[in-house]
Amino acid sequence: MYRMFVIEDDAVISESIARLGKMWNLTVKCQTDFLNIMSDFASFDPHIVLIDISLPFFNGYHWCEEIRRVSKVPVIFISSAADNMNIVMAMSLGADDFIAKPFDGEVLMAKVQAMLRRTYDFSSSIPILEHRGALLNTSDGSLVYNGEKIDLTKNEYRILLSLMRCKGKTVSREKLMEQLWESESFIDENTLTVNVGRLRRKLDSVGLKEFITTKFGVGYIIE
Repeated sequence: MYRMFVIEDDAVISESIARLGKMWNLTVKCQTDFLNIMSDFASFDPHIVLIDISLPFFNGYHWCEEIRRVSKVPVIFISSAADNMNIVMAMSLGADDFIAKPFDGEVLMAKVQAMLRRTYDFSSSIPILEHRGALLNTSDGSLVYNGEKIDLTKNEYRILLSLMRCKGKTVSREKLMEQLWESESFIDENTLTVNVGRLRRKLDSVGLKEFITTKFGVGYIIE
């Protein structure tokens, strides 16, 4: 079942879209916290996003840019500000379509279904792992925090991926080394320590203090 993320501050419109989506066999999440959109985006991992331009705190253009930093998920703008300038702006920032308000619900859902078919008949969704606002894209190995992209080496990415996949659980040093060996990164315990230390410094430098915790004698954990 496809997941549709609706970022619309008009409750009447968002609830109407949610009802339509469920009729079309979609799982729908309507955003209500307009300060933590990216965290909810990552946890919901939608297949398609519908977004208004006018939103509390930051507008839809801002959030479209943030989504595009970490994902290729289809984005459709829905707005009454349907003049040429806004349509061009939306498309230039990464939107896939623009639907003017007021809209016909059946036409909206037909466009959503067409977009889903075009996108997912030929490719799969891109999983995003999130913790404390840090977004790890498992498709391209990128890490984004507060709009800043943090460059990771292959080993740093694999270590962070292992820890974020097991969030809340301690991952042993032996398990991390096994996974790095499987990817042909032949490292010993000292090299693992160096890689974890370097990864921590990168995370600290962008404000992600104590992102990785050491469990002495056991391994590492992201809590």
